[in-house]
Amino acid sequence: MTVLHHIPFSRSFRILWLLQEMGLEADLRLYSITDGSLRASEFKAISPVGRVPALEIDGVTIYESAAIVEYLTETRPEHGLGRLPGDAERVPYLEWLGFAETQASILASLNMQHLFMGDPTPASPVVLKLEAARLAATLKAMDRALADREWLLPSGFSAADTMMGFNLFSAPYYVHMDKFENVRAYVKRIEARPAYQRARELDGRQEFYKKDFYEVPNG
Repeated sequence: MTVLHHIPFSRSFRILWLLQEMGLEADLRLYSITDGSLRASEFKAISPVGRVPALEIDGVTIYESAAIVEYLTETRPEHGLGRLPGDAERVPYLEWLGFAETQASILASLNMQHLFMGDPTPASPVVLKLEAARLAATLKAMDRALADREWLLPSGFSAADTMMGFNLFSAPYYVHMDKFENVRAYVKRIEARPAYQRARELDGRQEFYKKDFYEVPNG
């Protein structure tokens, strides 16, 4: 049995989406950031730092997004979603996997400060402004890259695009997207993919964001 340990609207959506692109079914085990389930010893035996995603497949357990993506694409190359050693796009493919994590780390910082750091530890307006600017810079870089292509790689859709699943539905809570025309068109192409639509149906309801947009507070 394939098991995906998952929180709706989180990084584990990347893997949920990729599984759908590959036509692979998985048993979803749902968790919450706020109920303590990620700190349970049973889950830490699966994911040592208590984070999703974690994927149980082929008799192994993998708990980092990029590692899961690499494993799935290398063990199932018939889907054509990875770029294996020797492929002309191998380096940019790996770069986009890393870029997605860099961008996600900024989002994680913004999430932590806006959503989870209440009194007596208020978020720093200076840090929030800096992090929002850093996020905007990554979106600007994506917008330039997408000016002459539909997907992150010139040859077409790949698992690198699935790594953006979490990022691009979280970024609009912190950065106004109107100036990133190519990214917005890219998101529309993503949303039109049947596998993405199936993944969103399976995903579950997000519990993080209570506002449509989070402004940097005065201070």
